[in-house]
Amino acid sequence: MSFVDAIKTVLSKYATFSGRARRSEYWFWALAAAIVGIIANVIDQAMGAKPGQVGVLSGIVALALLLPNLAVMARRLHDTSRSAWWILIGLVPFVGAIVLIVFAVQDSHGDNQYGPSPKAVGSAPSYS
Repeated sequence: MSFVDAIKTVLSKYATFSGRARRSEYWFWALAAAIVGIIANVIDQAMGAKPGQVGVLSGIVALALLLPNLAVMARRLHDTSRSAWWILIGLVPFVGAIVLIVFAVQDSHGDNQYGPSPKAVGSAPSYS
């Protein structure tokens, strides 16, 4: 999945917590969200926000991206055969973020209760 395709997919599934998300979809989205957040922060700083202070634009961007961030993480966890409730471990300082990163970098576990493997959906036939 390309960078642009990943962004389109996540935005088209803005609040869809069911299904599965490939690693490329999740990580390209994470990169895009980080870039948008940095740009919003730079604009806030240029408009006079103090360093360390959340500016108006940064706050709006964070709120706008909250649901798609949670949804794509839920779908990513589904792809690794885990419940989306694992997102709540992110509330544990430091350790929670590390656990979620480890889960997010793991490969798909094939077909599971959340649907067929994303690799199988729309992929070209294998001639081995």
